[in-house]
Amino acid sequence: MSQDDILGDVVERLEWDERKQEETPYKRFRQLTRRTALTGGAAAIAATVLEACGSSKSTTSKAATSGGAGPFGTTGSHKFVMVNHVTTNSFFTATIYGCQDACALTGSSFQWTGSNNSIVGQMVSAFNAGIAAKANGIGCCLIDNTAFNSPVDQALSSGIPVIAYNADVSPGTKNNRMAYIGQNNLTAGAAVGTEILKHVTKGDKVAGIIATPGTGNIQPRIDGAKPILTGAGINFVEVGTSATEGSPEYNKISAWYAGNKDVKFMMAVDSGDSNAVAQFIKNEGLSGKVGASVWDVGLPVVQAIQAGYVTATIDQQAYLQGFDTIMQLFLWNVSGGLMRPTDTDTGIGIVTKANVTPYLTPSRFEGTSATKKSITPPSSISV
Repeated sequence: MSQDDILGDVVERLEWDERKQEETPYKRFRQLTRRTALTGGAAAIAATVLEACGSSKSTTSKAATSGGAGPFGTTGSHKFVMVNHVTTNSFFTATIYGCQDACALTGSSFQWTGSNNSIVGQMVSAFNAGIAAKANGIGCCLIDNTAFNSPVDQALSSGIPVIAYNADVSPGTKNNRMAYIGQNNLTAGAAVGTEILKHVTKGDKVAGIIATPGTGNIQPRIDGAKPILTGAGINFVEVGTSATEGSPEYNKISAWYAGNKDVKFMMAVDSGDSNAVAQFIKNEGLSGKVGASVWDVGLPVVQAIQAGYVTATIDQQAYLQGFDTIMQLFLWNVSGGLMRPTDTDTGIGIVTKANVTPYLTPSRFEGTSATKKSITPPSSISV
């Protein structure tokens, strides 16, 4: 398919935005594919998809300054590369918006590239292409413990800073990336496991629903929850689905459930499976029979929590994973390397029906609206 065809398809099928809130989330979800799942402005989505399909174009923003060198004393445009494992996955809409907004502040540009389906070889090729293009910095999801070691070292030896975002190598594994920005997936998995114990009893079957077993971005979530649950006598079963959002994940869950109708709880650890689990429980009338915890805060998920189909989800601050990565790479450059990247734990925000209301309003910060809009903060901050 040509890039013009892709662009036309994206523009034609862009229907999931804040102007469609009157539709049910489950109808919209059935219309999504991995290519059309990214929500927001058509131009931003088209640019992203074209880059994922091999375009050399980058997402560029001019600095929000009144002229001259700007607040950082630089007039040059820095170019960054963000290597991703699922470039068109809806979760990363907010991450892309974060990258765009950081570039708008700094007069920089970035390329969103990598693999559509967690193929490590494609990610390594994209990483190496960034090195060859002499990028000013590279952000990469380190979903494999060893495959990125050589590219990272080559980038560093060429004076290119490297930050891992969203996924990092396992604890104790050697990789010379300069910092990690994202959630501690192992700790987050343990927190979810503890939350699930409030809803199940010894001997119950709990399914860990995971798109790509073994990958460094989501497997640690399962690994964190498993000892918590099995230690309490829970029959924990890992269920692999698909790296492709939509019907492939939904169908795998449906097929597994057909032979495991004694399951008491489903724990989805990625955004695609989370949407599928929420839809499956609604469609099959399982609310109150099968509990569910999911991941991330896309509209189908938070609306399912509000409706009672899902018990809880996790907010891992996808926007910040893009914004902070670009800002730290930029600051390293303009400071002559003095501002070294630092680890940023984007936290474990457990969202339940009690605190889901703010997430129901479309927001650029959650990837559910392309609109740049300041939101009034709460009058008090919970602790």
